Amino acid sequence: MAGHSKFKNIMHRKGAQDKKRSAMFSKLSREITVAAKMGMPDPDMNPRLRLAVNAAKAQSMPKDNIQRAIDKASAQDGENYEEVRYEGYGPGGSAIIVEALTDNRNRTATNIRTAFSKNGGNLGTEGSVAHGFERLGLIFYPAEAGSEDKILEAAMEAGAEDIASSDDGHEIWTAAEDLHQVASDLEKSLGEAETVKLAWKPNLTVDMDEKNASTLLKLIDALDDDDDVQTVWGNYDISDEVMEKLD
Repeated sequence: MAGHSKFKNIMHRKGAQDKKRSAMFSKLSREITVAAKMGMPDPDMNPRLRLAVNAAKAQSMPKDNIQRAIDKASAQDGENYEEVRYEGYGPGGSAIIVEALTDNRNRTATNIRTAFSKNGGNLGTEGSVAHGFERLGLIFYPAEAGSEDKILEAAMEAGAEDIASSDDGHEIWTAAEDLHQVASDLEKSLGEAETVKLAWKPNLTVDMDEKNASTLLKLIDALDDDDDVQTVWGNYDISDEVMEKLD
């Protein structure tokens, strides 16, 4: 079940996100509002809302902001967001999945198409790349949460499907429908996770050389900069050596 973790650069560069805290809080708030609107406004009764609230807490989002986002779901004049998925091709034969929450499909589609075309990629049709990914649950613990053996034992007891450990930390993968239960069980033995979310895990990854990696990261950043974009997933793998040359 163990293996080398690629989560940090398969998803996107977390460092780029950390510099944009207000934009990140805006995206987290949007997800909380949508989750609360789709179910009960109580995180204990609404698994998706609990995941959204936990994600916000992991990024040190103030409690007042979290409560405001939940309250916004019951406001009559609140925006109506819908979930949209975009799929496309990036530099070097990479495949990209973009998850968005938008109140204007035309605006979001135009912005995402522009980001792809300006950064060595092109937007595809729905389903064009998703067949190369699995929809799974992802739980991430930092390395200091415990040794690989300790995390492996806890993950197996909780019913996880796979675990990958590296110097960065521990990825625990679950069936999509088991994510909430496995995360709850792990919290009892390991404490709160850094990340708990539904993910797109690539079946195969594509190695990026320096030139393609440079263009690809510009594409990822352009997508991340869009307020409507929640998460960017890809099947690319950028080695530590290549990342050092780019930083």
